[in-house]
Amino acid sequence: MTASMTRTLGRSGIQVSAVGLGCWAIGGPFWAGETPVGWGEVDDNESIRAIHRALELGVNFLDTADVYGTGHSERVIARALAGRRQQVVIATKFGNVFDETARQIAGADASPAYIRRACEASLRRLNTDVIDLYQFHLNGYDADRAAEVRDTLETLVSAGKIRCYGWSTDYPERARVFADGPNCAAIQLDMNVLLDNAPMIALCEQFNLAAINRGPLAMGLLTGKYTATSQLAENDVRGEHSPAWMRYFKDGKPNPEWLARLDAIREILTSGGRTLAQGALAWLWARSPQTLPIPGFRTVAQVEENAGALRFGPLTADQMQQIDALLGRAEGVQA
Repeated sequence: MTASMTRTLGRSGIQVSAVGLGCWAIGGPFWAGETPVGWGEVDDNESIRAIHRALELGVNFLDTADVYGTGHSERVIARALAGRRQQVVIATKFGNVFDETARQIAGADASPAYIRRACEASLRRLNTDVIDLYQFHLNGYDADRAAEVRDTLETLVSAGKIRCYGWSTDYPERARVFADGPNCAAIQLDMNVLLDNAPMIALCEQFNLAAINRGPLAMGLLTGKYTATSQLAENDVRGEHSPAWMRYFKDGKPNPEWLARLDAIREILTSGGRTLAQGALAWLWARSPQTLPIPGFRTVAQVEENAGALRFGPLTADQMQQIDALLGRAEGVQA
């Protein structure tokens, strides 16, 4: 892996690979009431093999959350990293209250006491002494109350429980509250070649924060695996009972509007020998030096394809301009 294909976690100075592993899917099924919020059934042994393969390929950044599989994703990561903890940078998240046995999200809590309990619980599940990046998971939490959350996280840094922190939010006014904290290092935001997020990128560049890109492959749409007739499983977050925020899939099938956007830029993304997914990651790298995509995975093959994008590097400026023109947006401006 070349030096150009690493990223720095904002002001923390922590160096990571330019692509990470998004560990939502490996948590397996879980629900919010009757709404599925996992990605269906998963093979833990395959997940572990995939993490090991990622390490072999130079990928050393793992992003999860305590709620993924209601604790299961963190436990699988702990198994995979037994004896290898020093090789990786681990990011996890907090804010959702859940029942591990029932695999149900039970609510949300951002009180200082809960944050401290959640941190200790994640440390235990991950079998580690410190969390490298601890992220607030409540996207729309009241900005007026966010300073208390930030200050609690500062105390966890001082206590040696976490190295730095961030917020998974798509609201610049919320992210700005965290940016005032000396040990804030990252903002996690929804972004991919089909859905730019110019305001959040501008903020991350202004405050030198890593822009961790969730949904870098548009929930799988940018893998090219799904066609207009594809049908997702009922216990998949993208299935017919998907939550209201699911934009890329509708009624358990790929959203035709987003498929059309993908078809418009497919040729550019797959130029030069890249797969579609590799082209989508290349767009993110070219978009800003702050970006850090975390595509999800469930198999060794998916990890190999995503890590393979590192060989090609970012798209060119000309390719970026062509994509903006084809999608009908000004350069670097959200469509």
